[in-house]
Amino acid sequence: MAFIGGGNMASAIIGGLIKSGRAGDSILVVDPGDAQRAKLAADFGVRVFAAADAALAEAELIVWAVKPQFFQAAAAPCKPHGGGALHLSVMAGIRSDAIARAVGAERVVRSMPNTPALIGEGIAGLFARPAVTADERSQIEVVLAPTGQTLWVAREEDLDAVTALSGSGPAYVFYFVEAMMQAAQEMGLSAEQGKQLALATFAGATSLAQASDDPPSLLRERVTSKGGTTYAALTSMEASGIKAAFVQALKASQARAKELGDEFGG
Repeated sequence: MAFIGGGNMASAIIGGLIKSGRAGDSILVVDPGDAQRAKLAADFGVRVFAAADAALAEAELIVWAVKPQFFQAAAAPCKPHGGGALHLSVMAGIRSDAIARAVGAERVVRSMPNTPALIGEGIAGLFARPAVTADERSQIEVVLAPTGQTLWVAREEDLDAVTALSGSGPAYVFYFVEAMMQAAQEMGLSAEQGKQLALATFAGATSLAQASDDPPSLLRERVTSKGGTTYAALTSMEASGIKAAFVQALKASQARAKELGDEFGG
C-alpha cells in the first residue's frame, strides 16, 4: 500500500492499519517534508520517500492524501508506476474523472472523511467508479474501518452533500459548543463549566439517538414539555429562524463543494 501525502488524514489511516496488525514496512509514504517523513518512519515503521519512483509499482492500493491544489503536480511522477493499482482519494474537491485521467487508472474510489477520523470516530462518504469491483469496495472499507464508519453513495455529486453534512459538520458542532460556552458565562457559570456541560450533552444526546429506533423529532418532543424550559428555548430558536438558517448554511456548503470540484476539474 502507498500513500501520496503523509499529513493528518494519512497518519490517521496508517495508525489504524498498524493497530490492526499491518506491518509498517508494507506501507510506502511519499511526502516532500523531511520532518514529516522522519515522524512517520519513527511512529509507524513505514517506508518513506521524498518523491515517487519505481517502488510505487509494488502498491496494489494507492491512497491520495495531498492538498487538492498539489494533486496534479504530485500525480505526474506517479502515473508511470501506478496504473495497475486501485486508487483511493481522501482529497476534497477533486472529482474521480480528474483523478482517473491524472493517474492513468479507472479503478478510483473517492472518500469524503471528517476530522473525528483522527480518533477513530469519523464517518466517510464513499463513491466508486464503475471499474471498482465489490471485493475492492470491501477492501476500501477494511482500510478505512479504523477511522470510523463508512457510507457509500451511488452518485458522485452526492459527495457534495456529504461534504456539507459530515465533512464540514464537526465545525458546526464546535460552533454550537462555543455558543453554549458563551451563554454559560453570561448566565454566571465559567467557560470551562459550559464546555463540560455542552460536550457531555452533545455526546449523550448523540449516543441516545444512535441507541434509539425513534426519530430525532420524537426524542426532541419527549424532552419538550409545553410551557417548560426546553419549550422556551426551542420557541425562541424557531422565532429566530435558526433551523431555516442552518439548512441554508448546509446548502451553501454543498454549493461551495461543487464549485471546488469545478475549479479543480471534473
